[in-house]
Amino acid sequence: MNKLFSPITIGTFTMANRSVRSATWEGMADEEGFVRPELVSLLGQLARSHAGLIICGYLYVDPKGRGLPWQAGIWKDDHVEGLKRMVAAVHQQGGLIVAQIAHAGGRTRRETIGGHTPLAPSPIEEMAFGETPAELSIGAIQTLVAAFGKAAHRAKAAGFDGIQLHAAHGYLISQFLSPLFNRRRDDYGGSPEKRRRFLIEVYEAARKAVGNNYPILIKINSTEGVEGGITVQETLDATRELTARGLAAVEVSGGMAGSDEHRPSRKKINRPSQEAYFRQAAHTLKKALNIPVILVGGLKSLEVIEDVLASGDADAVSMSRPFICEPDLIERWERGDGAKSKCVSCNLCLGEGLTGKGIRCIGLSTKLK
Repeated sequence: MNKLFSPITIGTFTMANRSVRSATWEGMADEEGFVRPELVSLLGQLARSHAGLIICGYLYVDPKGRGLPWQAGIWKDDHVEGLKRMVAAVHQQGGLIVAQIAHAGGRTRRETIGGHTPLAPSPIEEMAFGETPAELSIGAIQTLVAAFGKAAHRAKAAGFDGIQLHAAHGYLISQFLSPLFNRRRDDYGGSPEKRRRFLIEVYEAARKAVGNNYPILIKINSTEGVEGGITVQETLDATRELTARGLAAVEVSGGMAGSDEHRPSRKKINRPSQEAYFRQAAHTLKKALNIPVILVGGLKSLEVIEDVLASGDADAVSMSRPFICEPDLIERWERGDGAKSKCVSCNLCLGEGLTGKGIRCIGLSTKLK
């Protein structure tokens, strides 16, 4: 039997197979972050088609933390009812769903956050997402730590099977971890230990909110793809510290949102040799940690996935664009059709989220004509 289709336990839940729908900006919420029926339907379809674990995309924990339009929010109690419907749609199909909670930090724009100036660890112009952010005060940092804790509580109240902290792709937690974004010289910057203080405090706030037995996962950068950025060793050190505090699993990623050259979702992945581009980093973490390691990054071929899992470089694999292209991809592979995903890695699907109609695959019908 293919290893992809064997079960794996993460914290308190057991996945029927080792496929993960990586958190994806769906663009299917309203202007205030409330879930629309289209999002409920999409995630229910993924569960019905046997995705082993669904991580819903980027629930922002604070009104100033929205990175893109039409994102779903988790920053107030009123959001919980819609999130419950989303969770129920997955559970009714026998699926599992984890809430990714996040804050964009400086990787957003004024028009996206109600005219406010974006906030970041440091006011670094070259790392901005359109304009230079303002530096967070100590008080503002503590307020955001509390916001993550409240969001974790809401996620549990909505019935999610766990939460995932988004510490990748140049968003706020990733900004604190990175020497590129974080030039502070106080207790939150200046050394790897101080740069990860915000992450540790966010984790502890979330842990206090959800209790000791509720699974907390993390998605974390292994690289920004730019010289002087975070190193794999720093990523390992941060993850090792969280593991000692009860972390359930780590998803290994890299790159920066909104970057053409160093994007997490690389274009033109046409050959198996181009897939699994964060594999070596996952291998490094897997050797050192005793929790499940999930690999994301360009995966679309069953043969590559099986090689990753058989080698022990990762315990599970995570995909985004292939699921946009083929929500029933795992079910198709289970039926014995092992052809690689039809996804052509054009990223046109992600741009569709800006329309307000939600992400959808248009590469096959538009680019390939």
